[in-house]
Amino acid sequence: MNIIVDTSIIISVIINEENKKRIIELTKGSNLFAPASLHWEIGNAFSAIFKREKLNIKQARIALKYYSEIPIRFTDLDLENVLNIANKYKIYAYDAYFIETAKELNAPLFSLDKNLLQIARKEGLKVIEV
Repeated sequence: MNIIVDTSIIISVIINEENKKRIIELTKGSNLFAPASLHWEIGNAFSAIFKREKLNIKQARIALKYYSEIPIRFTDLDLENVLNIANKYKIYAYDAYFIETAKELNAPLFSLDKNLLQIARKEGLKVIEV
């Protein structure tokens, strides 16, 4: 099965949050996909975590090693479709990238972001929740 994983899912796994075990169970044996923007979003998430002093650079380096070991296939997207979704729901393009990836691959979106999952449902997409 193909599954679209968003930043919240990946961060939860690589920094060892409480949902990690369940996320791994739900994705085991699946093909994981994400838009190429995931790399930048991971970096942005770490910078936010640094600001809150919840993680140091040494811990982030270890987490990035784990991230590099996750077999994710990255996709290119039709930017016009992304902007249509962003405009329709008044969301950031970063969120719309995940919706568009799920639409293009006709695959469920796996996220911890309740708002993103709600929009995915409105778009007629399947979702996976923890």
